[in-house]
Amino acid sequence: MGKKSGKDKANGDRTIALNKRARHDYHLEQRFEAGMALQGWELKAIRAGRANIGESYAMVREGEIFLVGAQITPLIQASTHVVADSRRSRKLLLHRREIDNLIGRVQRDGYTLVPTALYWKGNKVKAEVALAKGKQSHDKRQASKDRDWARDKQRAMRAHNK
Repeated sequence: MGKKSGKDKANGDRTIALNKRARHDYHLEQRFEAGMALQGWELKAIRAGRANIGESYAMVREGEIFLVGAQITPLIQASTHVVADSRRSRKLLLHRREIDNLIGRVQRDGYTLVPTALYWKGNKVKAEVALAKGKQSHDKRQASKDRDWARDKQRAMRAHNK
């Protein structure tokens, strides 16, 4: 019996959904892995690839952290007996000391909690949540210039080495 590889055999990737705008709009500082409290129909929909976290954010409510605005579109055949809310708030599962740390940094230091990815870990769905500070528009322009310059530099180096 060999060890299982870290890749999913079906699609070759363990990633469910990415929030690509998070790197563009925020300075991401520290990342945390959180479990998610899901219902059965949500898990079936995620397996079918119907999750989107592009417009979502995490918020603190009554000493717990919730994922708000993530869309999981229900499957018609899987949720006939349930009234499914595709944008309901979902509880994020973290250790108490991590929650306390995040709450303190959000309230004291003015950070924002931004979900950056949903992925499979074993048979569990995990959310990657990052502590972030918002970028100003001039920061976004500078990051874009830096990215373009790095790309042009790589092209020049490849052309020079040939």
